Amino acid sequence: MTSPETTSLLDDRYGRVSPRVRRTRWIVGGVLAAAVIGYFGWTTVARTMDSVDVDTTGFHSVDPHGIAVDFQVTLRAGEPVACALEAQDTEHGIVGWRIVEYPADPAHTRRFSETIPTTALATTGLVTSCWIP
Repeated sequence: MTSPETTSLLDDRYGRVSPRVRRTRWIVGGVLAAAVIGYFGWTTVARTMDSVDVDTTGFHSVDPHGIAVDFQVTLRAGEPVACALEAQDTEHGIVGWRIVEYPADPAHTRRFSETIPTTALATTGLVTSCWIP
């Protein structure tokens, strides 16, 4: 039979711990893992709540000095939105641009059509980005 002092020395030497210490380590590790998972989950949800998705649905030339762009914006309902529109020529040079702002609306998805004044004949119209101001 070994004495408690000898058992303690052997446990220290070989890294053995009591069941109570082992259980405490598992609990602390589990709480930390849950906190990290919760943090990353919340940051992902918060980031997607403020995101704005925009799709250019079409464009057509109005005249040599203007192009109309049709687009759809999806964002959190009840928020105002601002969008940057761009007109390009055949070489993808920017020949016109415009920033438009829309007031808050209860709809989750909204459709818009805007005309961009241009300095030359535009062959493409697009929405470069939208954001919540």
